[in-house]
Amino acid sequence: MKNKLKLSYIILVAAALWFVMFSPWTKMHVNFWLTMAFSGVVLITLSLLAGNQFWKKFHFSWRDLIIGIASAAFMWVVFWIGNFISIHLFHFAAPQVSAIYGLKSGSSLVMIALLLLFIIGPAEEIFWRGFVMERMTEKWGPWIGFAVATLVYAAIHIWAFNFMLFMAALICGTFWGLLYKYNRNMFTIIISHALWDVMVFVVFPI
Repeated sequence: MKNKLKLSYIILVAAALWFVMFSPWTKMHVNFWLTMAFSGVVLITLSLLAGNQFWKKFHFSWRDLIIGIASAAFMWVVFWIGNFISIHLFHFAAPQVSAIYGLKSGSSLVMIALLLLFIIGPAEEIFWRGFVMERMTEKWGPWIGFAVATLVYAAIHIWAFNFMLFMAALICGTFWGLLYKYNRNMFTIIISHALWDVMVFVVFPI
């Protein structure tokens, strides 16, 4: 089962889905949040067909729950500081950040929060760290695999032509990739990613 679907083909599917969500030619024709949730389900399904057994890397502990919550809060602080510095250094930063938050326009905040918490955040970690990073690590070793997986994760956001979004994805991919690399628990990074998503987009927007 592991080799029936090649990783490169699945990443191309991810790139196509991100194109639909983010590109200036297509994004106005779809609801971003529903499309993101749909994309997450599609990518998890493809990864399962390719042999991803993420549940074997999932275990609950109070320690990892605390790490997940604390790391989400830490990432919010990092992004608040990064945003503060960026808008004072780069004239394009504020409009680009506003464009990201503009994705919320016309959608219920409750719906956004629920999708981020239960589908989008978990799906991104299950796919990008639990599958893509794992496969690339198997192929190229722990550090090169981590670096390539992180760059691919950031690169598919390029369709938005938004430097701030690209950098946000690069920072997030690096952080959660390292957290998973050293913690080795999908539960921790799912909690971290999902909570950070809800904090930064709904509860405490930057």
